[in-house]
Amino acid sequence: CPSCFYNFVNLFCEVTCSPHQSKFLNVTQTLPYYDPVSKENKTSITELQYYIGETFANSMYNACRDVEAPSSNVKALGLLCGRDVKECNATNWIQYMFSKDNGQAPFNIIPVFSDVSIHGMTPMNNATKSCNESADDFTGPCSCQDCSAVCGPKPKPPPPPVPWLLLGLDAMYVIMWIFYMGFLLVFFAVVLGVWCYRKRHFVSEYTPIDSNIAYSVNSHQNTGDASWCERLGEKFENALRITFTSWGAFCVRNPRPVIIFSLVIIAMCSSGLRFVKVTTNPIDLWSSPNSQARKEKEYFDTHFGPFFRTEQLIIQAPNSKPEIYEPYPSGADVPFGPPLTKEILHQVLDLQDAIENITAYYNNDTVMLKDICLAPLSPYNNNCTILSVLNYFQNSHSVLDHSDGDSFYVYADYHSHFLYCVQAPASLNDTTTLHDPCLGTFGGPVFPWLVLGGYDGDNYNNATALVITLPVKNFYNDTNKLEKALAWEKEFLNFVKNYNNSNLTISFSAERSIEDEINRESNGDINTVLISYAVMFVYISIALGHIKSARRFLVDSKISLGIAGVIIVLSSVACSLGIFSYFGVPLTLIVIEVIPFLVLAVGVDNIFIIVQTFQRDDRLQGETLDKQIGRILGDVAPSMFLSSFSEAVAFFLGTLSTMPAVRTFSLFAAVAVFIDFLLQVTCFVSLLGLDIKRQEKNQLDILCCFKGGEERGSVQHSESVLFQFFKNIYSPFLLKDWMRPIVISIFVGILSFSVSVVNKVEIGLDQRLSMPDDSYMLDYFNSLSKYLHAGPPVYFVLEEGHDYTTLDGQNMVCGGMGCNNNSLVQQVFDAAQISSYGRVKGRFCSPMLWRLVAAASVPKRAVSVDRVLGEANRRCCCRRPVPELSVTFPANGGFDTKIGYAPSSWIDDYFDWVKPQSSCCRVYNTTEQFCNASVVNPSCVRCRPLTPEGKQRPQGEDFMRFLPMFLSDNPNPKCGKGGHAAYSSAVDLIHNNTEVGATYFMTFHTVLKTSADFIDAMKQAQIIAANITKTMGTQEKSYHVFPYSVFYVFYEQYLTIVRDTIFNLAVSLGSIFVVTMVLLGCEVWAAIVVSLTIAMILVNMFGVMWLWGISLNAVSLVNLVMSCGISVEFCSHVTRAFTVSTKPSRAERAEEALSHMGSSVFSGITLTKFGGIVVLAFSKSQIFQVFYFRMYLAMVLLGATHGLIFLPVLLSYIGPSVNKAKVRALQERNQGTEREKLLFF
Repeated sequence: CPSCFYNFVNLFCEVTCSPHQSKFLNVTQTLPYYDPVSKENKTSITELQYYIGETFANSMYNACRDVEAPSSNVKALGLLCGRDVKECNATNWIQYMFSKDNGQAPFNIIPVFSDVSIHGMTPMNNATKSCNESADDFTGPCSCQDCSAVCGPKPKPPPPPVPWLLLGLDAMYVIMWIFYMGFLLVFFAVVLGVWCYRKRHFVSEYTPIDSNIAYSVNSHQNTGDASWCERLGEKFENALRITFTSWGAFCVRNPRPVIIFSLVIIAMCSSGLRFVKVTTNPIDLWSSPNSQARKEKEYFDTHFGPFFRTEQLIIQAPNSKPEIYEPYPSGADVPFGPPLTKEILHQVLDLQDAIENITAYYNNDTVMLKDICLAPLSPYNNNCTILSVLNYFQNSHSVLDHSDGDSFYVYADYHSHFLYCVQAPASLNDTTTLHDPCLGTFGGPVFPWLVLGGYDGDNYNNATALVITLPVKNFYNDTNKLEKALAWEKEFLNFVKNYNNSNLTISFSAERSIEDEINRESNGDINTVLISYAVMFVYISIALGHIKSARRFLVDSKISLGIAGVIIVLSSVACSLGIFSYFGVPLTLIVIEVIPFLVLAVGVDNIFIIVQTFQRDDRLQGETLDKQIGRILGDVAPSMFLSSFSEAVAFFLGTLSTMPAVRTFSLFAAVAVFIDFLLQVTCFVSLLGLDIKRQEKNQLDILCCFKGGEERGSVQHSESVLFQFFKNIYSPFLLKDWMRPIVISIFVGILSFSVSVVNKVEIGLDQRLSMPDDSYMLDYFNSLSKYLHAGPPVYFVLEEGHDYTTLDGQNMVCGGMGCNNNSLVQQVFDAAQISSYGRVKGRFCSPMLWRLVAAASVPKRAVSVDRVLGEANRRCCCRRPVPELSVTFPANGGFDTKIGYAPSSWIDDYFDWVKPQSSCCRVYNTTEQFCNASVVNPSCVRCRPLTPEGKQRPQGEDFMRFLPMFLSDNPNPKCGKGGHAAYSSAVDLIHNNTEVGATYFMTFHTVLKTSADFIDAMKQAQIIAANITKTMGTQEKSYHVFPYSVFYVFYEQYLTIVRDTIFNLAVSLGSIFVVTMVLLGCEVWAAIVVSLTIAMILVNMFGVMWLWGISLNAVSLVNLVMSCGISVEFCSHVTRAFTVSTKPSRAERAEEALSHMGSSVFSGITLTKFGGIVVLAFSKSQIFQVFYFRMYLAMVLLGATHGLIFLPVLLSYIGPSVNKAKVRALQERNQGTEREKLLFF
């Protein structure tokens, strides 16, 4: 800030060399001494009074009070005042600077403040410059960051959005309650009216049919001519029946060729598993290669290098007590938190030293931290970057013990050094009598908010935790170096796990920790999954058989057939995996864990339908086994084809999703479901024929070489207890006149509730859920959330193409004096101000390792969607208006841009470094090569002359001439602005250092704890970047500004997950409707009923998710897509049975459909899955418990209740009419047989 500097220099110049010193300086103490040079006795001043005008002092304070110390992002006055900046004023600031106690002043200067003459002295009251005034004709006023007067009025956020309420309650609750009440009123009025009308004019639907009443009220629907649509439907249905009848008979007659052919196909497809690849990279799992965040990550990695690997420890001292530090000679007592006692600090330093000495081995090479760590000043300084409070003491026990005092008092020790370093972490010499450096041994500052945790406000001394962060180089394209880093991290984790110190509680993590724990979790859950499948296998094997007596147990059982059926289901999964492995499509853990469950649900249901339909069927006179099974397959296979084909089409369309996890799952699931259907109507039918022949010969199951008694001509017709229950008790009870309205009311009520909470389902994935219950990472995540004081770093990247050599180009970007008030740096600074209204954040112009220290605040990466956009219209400067900055309101009513600090600006530091007033930019006058500020050589001269032109910013060739020097200059005591450590990777120089390519400006997000925080932070950063691009006018150019942070690539999916969910589920429902309509023979209304029921199941799934705390993310979206497929199984079989029924009334048709298909659906899906799901509840994995046990249980229970309770009742009210063409065709086929009487009379 030139104006502050002008006033500041004026204060010291007057006391040093003013010709009017006698008017305002009064010597109060002197000391005689002998000058050995002149050999004369002289007098030295030891105390002086300095009379200063109050107006001058206050004006100088006002001009400097907003100026930031760029190395620590605190007010500069906080360093110069000797106390907290909130307590600093013009008087105590000047008093501290002139006091000998600060360690810098050579003698005491006592300021006396007055605007009038006192004691015969005239106070120094020179003219001052306000911070919004230019100091001279060549420089402008201070920047907005350093002068609030330049910024104009501070932006005030508009009032928070008013929640959507009706009658003081949540609007969605009220609306759905009104809807539900209105529905009940209308529905019961219609039901009652229809019931009364029928009682008066018609025979009841439920009047028994006898000789006097041939048909009921609906009998007229079977008369008259069939429509063309009905005739087309009947022809299609007949074609399917004939095809599957012929095919079934062929498979039973030729079992061996069919089975051998099936095995050959299975072997061929499954052989592709040799080429299987499993994707474990989270980026490939959750981020599409064409997504914006993925492209931006690749751009960042290409131009600036990948982000570092992070090893971190969070240390507490549970057995230590806080202590009070009493400064000498004066000052208030200062409390120090438990981990900041000297004893604990020594123990932590021992731990830190031990970690540095950890040795790992890879390919017979030793690997230590120094081999893989980040050393930003290498090769000049090879010390590793260790972000630790111990670096304030140079990682040395002796420096930690350093103190100054006498027998009575301690003048300075580690307490005073700590208090100074947290205010000036880049200092090379504290102002105490210790004169120890604060700068880290690696050449960079250690910021207190990165190494301390659990403090309040800026009281770092109250910290209750220490944070040690070790940034390690990342090697994406060098496998050998990456493996070395992984080997060291493994030893690091083993060391910390086994480290024993009762005084320290350590939470820890390495870059590889999450992947290691997920792998351990997967391996640990293998037994749980196997037990789950084993339970289902045992149930299927036993439930398929119909045991009539204990003596015939092994004859009537179908254990071998059940096992064969399960093997066929798993073979279809293997075929799907093998086929895509041939084509190089990688697997994911979701595919491996979910698809077997899905295909078992579909496949087992079909197995039960075939077997149980056969068990309930009587062989007709003269009918052979192959014809009987063929006839049965002709009856049930169209229903199986309907469900399987509609599911396959729905899953295939799911591949349109941009989310890799959903797309991959849909692809594998579609093929697996369709192959499963093909194997069931071929291989399983042949196996069923062989098993029936075995049973007819009275041969034992499994031990087929042994007989259990006399042979029987054919297997006798039998009905299971479950079938009889559905037929005789459940179906009639459910479809009673008084029960049906109750069912509709209950289900519509549940639907209304689910609709009211759909928008309240949380979005994201809590990373704690991905860890096992006993994982050390859970403790680390808890500590991270409790003690973290800075969010992840965010880089605002300006792509290649911007011209930095022109004044206009510089003003669009920079944030200092003369820059545009809507520049890139200024807009990010504004966002940081708004982010925490009431506390102005400072400008980060750190000359040190911004990108390095970022690693300390990055949470481990693998995550209220309502936001109301508002506009913050403000003026940033009294000279020119600033375009509108788009911001958003968080759902909690606060106002937060999620930008925690102003950005580090390489271009502003470069301008400070190159100006001739500093000693930074120097060249040898003979070679024009760079000369570091620490070099003492008379041939080193300033880069630019001390002329008005030389003081201006460099432009054109001058800009590019000195920029490489700045980026290679190491910070030193003479010049702390060297950009090597801080910005060497922030500026991409191209074309042999003649142009500036891509650059970034880094800051930090505020503390982010929940997935909603991370999602909102990314949205805010994108809004800010878009606004910067707009104000810079680069929309029509080939470059723009974009934000980048390491977590964006994982959380981008949540910006569109609502849209993706709607798209995927809508596409699935649409495809199910079309396929159902076609395969049911143009039964449009039946397809609508099925789609409506499945839609209700999906909506109710969201209600369960809200009740059970299940968030919406890629895992739950895959489960929702799968539930859509499983719901088809619950609904399609009953609906098709209803459409082919020839009973006269809808209620009777619904009862018949439920009786014949309900038991198979219930035993085939519900009971099978229920046993397997219950086992998942005992998993150690939280993600299994939440996203698999809870969601699987919900989808099975909701599917069963809707398919077996709601759907039959709905069909009894609004089901499609009987297809007249099908009725006549059925009558013709069964004319003159016993089946005619059973079907029509």
